[in-house]
Amino acid sequence: MTRWTPDPTFYPSPREAVTAPAEKLAYVAAFDRTASRPDAIVVLDTDPESPDYGRVVGWTDLPYVGDELHHFGWNACSSALCPTAPHPHVERRYLIVPGLRSSRIHVVDTQPDPRQPQVVKVIGPEELAKRAGYSRPHTVHCGPDGIYLSALGGADGAEGPGGIAILDHTTFEVRGAWEADRGPQFLAYDLWWHLTQDVLVTSEWGTPSMIEDGIIGELLLGRRYGHAIHFWDLAKRRHVQRVDLGDQYQMPLELRPAHDPSKSYGFVGVVISVEDLSASVWLWHRDGDAWAVTKVIDIPAEPADPADLPDLLKPFGAVPPLVTDIDLSVDDRFLYVSCWGTGELRQYDVSDPLHPVLTGSVHLGGVVRRTAHPSAPDEALAGGPQMVEVSRDGRRVYVSNSLYGAWDDQFYPDGVGAWLAKLDVDVEAGGLTPDERFFPHGEEFRGLRVHQTRLQGGDASSDSYCFP
Repeated sequence: MTRWTPDPTFYPSPREAVTAPAEKLAYVAAFDRTASRPDAIVVLDTDPESPDYGRVVGWTDLPYVGDELHHFGWNACSSALCPTAPHPHVERRYLIVPGLRSSRIHVVDTQPDPRQPQVVKVIGPEELAKRAGYSRPHTVHCGPDGIYLSALGGADGAEGPGGIAILDHTTFEVRGAWEADRGPQFLAYDLWWHLTQDVLVTSEWGTPSMIEDGIIGELLLGRRYGHAIHFWDLAKRRHVQRVDLGDQYQMPLELRPAHDPSKSYGFVGVVISVEDLSASVWLWHRDGDAWAVTKVIDIPAEPADPADLPDLLKPFGAVPPLVTDIDLSVDDRFLYVSCWGTGELRQYDVSDPLHPVLTGSVHLGGVVRRTAHPSAPDEALAGGPQMVEVSRDGRRVYVSNSLYGAWDDQFYPDGVGAWLAKLDVDVEAGGLTPDERFFPHGEEFRGLRVHQTRLQGGDASSDSYCFP
């Protein structure tokens, strides 16, 4: 994985990254809800000139059962070109694939045949617990000095605190916990950073028992899930500031900082407000010497006949949007917001980050709507746009439909199915259009559900840059 010259898929700046060639393949995490079959990394053909376009062209079963693949990432990316990076010649080659339920971490080699990736190492839960004190690994980000891995739980069955483990770039061994001083942080979820400003940001979901069997109504209405984000000194690994959004804003999850390293802001999506079932997106930004967070997008719940709703929602007579993922284009212009409950993907122009403008919307699935894909107009879809991935040039957006096994079952009790869609972007005026040629679904995924997508060569949510 060591090269004499930098990996050609690395770019020093987002300005150069948007000129990258289009991806030819996509890697998708697929899991078996029954935990009776292995989960898999599925390979999709994304080349419009290929006869296999939009189809599954590779399949790698993992060696065990019960992992529940969720988020995963690359071993190395453009952050390796930062001036202080100790490993400038690493290669974007390995996918680091955690099992959220099993606490196993899989290292999957995409070379020499990118269509047939191979599992080359499995890090057991005991190593993560012993070396870092964590369990339930969640999010992977490739940093300049190692692989950063967030985790929701503590070791030996402890509910927490969750936090960040560091893996070695070369051996993939767990080095240890990242935090030197965690301050008041206990709940964990995502992490991201402003590399050139020595700032790391983390968000909150819940401990393993709060999430693994589905959303717990008493905890939600009791405002017990996460509702704050945290700012850290990246170099010293010390907690600096906790910013509370207000305990009615439950579950601030995905963090998307500006890609331009000279900017000091980013977006965080909030799943639900317990006061009115709305969802929201907030902007973190500098406020003098401190950090502040401002709500910039509000998405209301949609009224619905209780007879059309799952048991969890019947008392409310409405469908919450449930913003469960957001993604920011590499040029920092468009923010994509997935409303998994109402089955909508929204596109906002965030050129002025404090004043987003809605520029596009596509409906697929949804708790009540069940909107079909244009290529299969007679097939009502369950689930909705959930995980979102944007190509480096910003012209393509990929969405998959499963959130998390137990949560799928609560909101879509008649089955969530499995599908993945691609949408084409009007990068000049804004707007989204489903690609009728690209809609792998149903039996193409062999009974597994699909969650996160990574694009060959990199994508909008897996690279960070040190040059503007």
